[in-house]
Amino acid sequence: MTPPATTHGRARRIDAHHHVWDLAVRDQPWTAEFPPLRRSFAMDELLPQLARAGVEGTVVVQTVDVPDETPDLLALSQVHPEIRGVVGWVDLTAADVADRLASLRDVPGGDKLVGVRHQVQAEADPSWLIRDDVLRGLRAVAEAGLVFDLLVRPHQLPTAIEAVRRTPHGSFVLDHLGKPAIAAAGLEPWAGLVRELATRDNVVCKLSGMVTEASPDWSLADLAPYAAHVLSVFGPARVMAGSDWPVCLLRAGYADVWTANEDLLASLSEAERDAVLGGTATTWYGLS
Repeated sequence: MTPPATTHGRARRIDAHHHVWDLAVRDQPWTAEFPPLRRSFAMDELLPQLARAGVEGTVVVQTVDVPDETPDLLALSQVHPEIRGVVGWVDLTAADVADRLASLRDVPGGDKLVGVRHQVQAEADPSWLIRDDVLRGLRAVAEAGLVFDLLVRPHQLPTAIEAVRRTPHGSFVLDHLGKPAIAAAGLEPWAGLVRELATRDNVVCKLSGMVTEASPDWSLADLAPYAAHVLSVFGPARVMAGSDWPVCLLRAGYADVWTANEDLLASLSEAERDAVLGGTATTWYGLS
């Protein structure tokens, strides 16, 4: 891994995973189950929190599997230079997926498109990721030089492992550690499956989304075994920190999440912390 970019002698801090949405523009049906999230969240609300946490750039990630959200996120990156990358959505099963990806590169802000994500966690078919049409789409994402974010639950990890195996030239990011059952203090089979996924050197992991999988009265000790495991099996150079704001607000504020991530890295060397807190995201997503 190349050394992380620095600003005034300090490695750049990148929030590798957050969201924004405007309910007046586009509904977010999934928020109906979460009343605190049933409102709009804009970059203007996040910016002061980034400044207080010393975060200089972000990666904004899609929330709904619809084609018109991604151009809006790309356009937003033109207004807010803090957005260094956009992980958008495209229909992986479409026969013209390569053309659709190329078209996204042509819209305003298209140069900020760094990855693609699909709400695999909501797919009823446990083998969705290894369907022929989906694998064809994953290959198109790889050929376009984009990363694919894996949003899966533990029971979907075996299929994710197989999809990665069948797309050896692709680059993948495991979102939210693969959503382990932190509230239930469940490590297996999640831990073994993540260890197997980590043997593939074209996969990295996001240290994000942990608080929403924890109990409402979570503590750092609840998160520590899960963070320690991914840091052990992936190594710090293949782990990137993200807030998952505003979803994290179900359990904690932005500052609390970012502080927790930094505390979980306390035993690492400075270079390793710098990788997790910005270097890995900068390198893996090719951020400016």
